[in-house]
Amino acid sequence: MPDILATPYTLLDPAALKGWLHDQEEIALFDIREHGQYGEGHPFYAVPLPYSRLELDIGRLAPNPSARIVLADDGDGVAPRAAQALAALGYTRLFVLDGGVPGWHAAGYALFAGVNVPSKTFGELAEHHYGTPRVSAAELAAMQAGEQAPVVLDGRPVAEFRKMNIPGAICCPNGELAYRLRDLVPDPATPIVINCAGRTRSIIGAQTLINFGVPNPVYALENGTQGWYLNDFRLEHGGTRRYPDNAAPRGLDAGRAAAQAMAQRFSVPRIDVAEARAWLDDRSRTTFLCDVRTPEEYAAGSVPGAQNTPGGQLIQATDQYVGVRRARLVLIDADGVRATVAASWLRQMGHDAVVL
Repeated sequence: MPDILATPYTLLDPAALKGWLHDQEEIALFDIREHGQYGEGHPFYAVPLPYSRLELDIGRLAPNPSARIVLADDGDGVAPRAAQALAALGYTRLFVLDGGVPGWHAAGYALFAGVNVPSKTFGELAEHHYGTPRVSAAELAAMQAGEQAPVVLDGRPVAEFRKMNIPGAICCPNGELAYRLRDLVPDPATPIVINCAGRTRSIIGAQTLINFGVPNPVYALENGTQGWYLNDFRLEHGGTRRYPDNAAPRGLDAGRAAAQAMAQRFSVPRIDVAEARAWLDDRSRTTFLCDVRTPEEYAAGSVPGAQNTPGGQLIQATDQYVGVRRARLVLIDADGVRATVAASWLRQMGHDAVVL
């Protein structure tokens, strides 16, 4: 048992943390302020872990108790209390950022507003790199009124889709697009427009299908449902149109072949069960076991120790599932398509992602 009466952490100055964020060792930088404070401004690589949820979420975000963990508060003394709590749970390499987030900013380092900042930044870089085709809200409306109307696929999870959607759109979260496309768009000549709430998932969803090699014309909707609404087009609410629950979707063999080509293009490694078990037993590294299937599939049964990380959201909101930078990610599906697609993006984002 650790001696929680002793000081279980080391005070870390901002300059040292800046260096650690760019070395080659695993690191978890947890912002333990509440979500509102985090959203107002935080270090780029900070992962939100509110003190109110510390003991609930730490095991999921940092499953290896020997990982290097830095805690940042508002300079109000909460981080030392969090370190005491983590020490009681068996975490051994604990550091507290001196001065918290205000101290980081006072040292001359930037703060970033919003959530999922690394993933959203990557989306912008991906669009620039690939030149992902896009259409404006007005262009989409004109296409819908034309002779060959596109199929609009909404890349957000079902719960988000129900809040608001473009009329006629079908909910198909990004992690399901390549796997289920031919159930939703059987004609390879039909134009496809991918949308989300804003930008990132529209870009990544459209580019996923392009990288997957689909022959359809594919576009991202510029600024998503927000852009649609700001251009005075009507939104629907409570939508129920979604992908079918089909364990063997149309074109699965072709999809698997396309996934193999994608794995080669983006150097996605595969490991077997024995190697995955060895990784999980290795306390010198952190390994995340990520089931990228739908929540319903996960609830019906998964691999022991895996967390449900639906593929599209794992890319869009990586810091909600993976709290340790430079950790290993083992991705699992049941079809030979979805894990490879997600891993191809995670590897481009710099993560050590492999497919089981």
